[in-house]
Amino acid sequence: MDWKIELIFVPVTDVDRAKDFYERIGWNVDHDQTPFEGLRFVQVTPPGSACSIAFGTGLGIDLEPGRQKTVQLVVPDADEALAHLRSVDVPARGVDEQAWGRFVQFDDPDGNTWTLQQLPPR
Repeated sequence: MDWKIELIFVPVTDVDRAKDFYERIGWNVDHDQTPFEGLRFVQVTPPGSACSIAFGTGLGIDLEPGRQKTVQLVVPDADEALAHLRSVDVPARGVDEQAWGRFVQFDDPDGNTWTLQQLPPR
């Protein structure tokens, strides 16, 4: 039996601002639905990822915006990822060289931190 992580909820204070940010860095907007008043569901997916993130209003997320700091994405080239983020005016941090990979970090407008890892050669 396969167990696949396909959706992670991220707490945000301003849904439109978050959507604009993730679009600006090149993530695909899969859904932006308001099925009824008080509920808005936005889903975006990083290029090449099988896992998406979701945010919105009325979702029952019990996390404070800016507290999500545990999600890591794998990229083929940390330098290229850093250059891309900076080219769209995202103040990314890196490249941090470690024995287990090369890392770049950036924050969304709410302070949720994303870590990008270029895996070491195997």
